[in-house]
Amino acid sequence: MSQPEGGPTTVPPEQEADQASTPQAKRRRVRSFVRREGRLTTGQARALEELWPRYGVDMPAKGQWLDFHALFGRTAPLTLEIGFGNGDSLASMAAAESARNFLGIEVHRPGVGHLLQRIEALGLTNLRVMCGDAVEILERHVHPASIDTIQIFFPDPWPKKRHHKRRLVQPAFVNLLGERLRPGGRLHLATDWENYALQMLEVMEAAPGFENEAGAGQFSPRPSSRPLTKFEQRGGRLGHGVWDLLYRREGA
Repeated sequence: MSQPEGGPTTVPPEQEADQASTPQAKRRRVRSFVRREGRLTTGQARALEELWPRYGVDMPAKGQWLDFHALFGRTAPLTLEIGFGNGDSLASMAAAESARNFLGIEVHRPGVGHLLQRIEALGLTNLRVMCGDAVEILERHVHPASIDTIQIFFPDPWPKKRHHKRRLVQPAFVNLLGERLRPGGRLHLATDWENYALQMLEVMEAAPGFENEAGAGQFSPRPSSRPLTKFEQRGGRLGHGVWDLLYRREGA
């Protein structure tokens, strides 16, 4: 599958060594996801085949940076969503904010295929999609201070205590997100698991360089910019809670 017009740029040689990971480091990292691929629908398979060349972004080669200006054909504030699921809410956000660029990263191909279908149906030109490990992409292929907003909605809660180490929102990952956010940029987290929400709050309150928009130790009301998902609406009718956390990167 081909790269959209534009794409990665080569990393300076003096910085390439900083991005390289040793085999030992790769073995030590605990992944926050399991590839439960599932079966592609006919429409999803068609989208991956036909629409990926237009809206998909291939994983860059080693030592290359993503060039967001080239990918979108313009310079605009960039929102990155990590783990967009089926992509319905991300597509809605992109449709509502045409002056902003959006990039979604997801590891499951059925969700990627579904979002590609939504991009086509809505005629979106400001949304691109990647299929891969967000940690690897951010570590190796994204310039520091190049993203305006990062959002992670309803990540896998890994509810069993022995699996909590697999949860995505951990101190090292939050530090990485802070490095990739521009000064003044926003990190928006949301979960419907109270235990995970409390862990997220603890991690974020201890993270250097972030300011809680709701005040120290507080959760935020859901901003209108985050669409309600069908799952969330159903949970609300059943009395299930949802917790949003909004943090601003210091320095602006």
